[in-house]
Amino acid sequence: MGITKSEIFNEQQNKIALLAKAIGHPARVAILQHLFRTNSCVCGDLVDEIGLAQPTISQHLKELKNLKIIKGNIEGTSICYCIDQETWSEIVELFQVFFGQKINKAGDCC
Repeated sequence: MGITKSEIFNEQQNKIALLAKAIGHPARVAILQHLFRTNSCVCGDLVDEIGLAQPTISQHLKELKNLKIIKGNIEGTSICYCIDQETWSEIVELFQVFFGQKINKAGDCC
């Protein structure tokens, strides 16, 4: 059996790609921005704020939660979501290193 495509890349490359995919949807960007502004919220607030159906919002929340970008606590009949600060700090550092790379201008390219 052949190897999967992700197996030929290192852990950092796979992690950057996975996180970029997770935040590569505008609804997820909007969810994260809302959570940063409010520091926590209930799923119903997100439906009103973003304008997508509740099942759609729930699916996006699930994707973000699976990567531990957000976390949720059950409060009564609702789930209160917030940014996982530890994970977010790791994401910021990972992307700062990636985007902070210098272009090698060792010659005339292109």
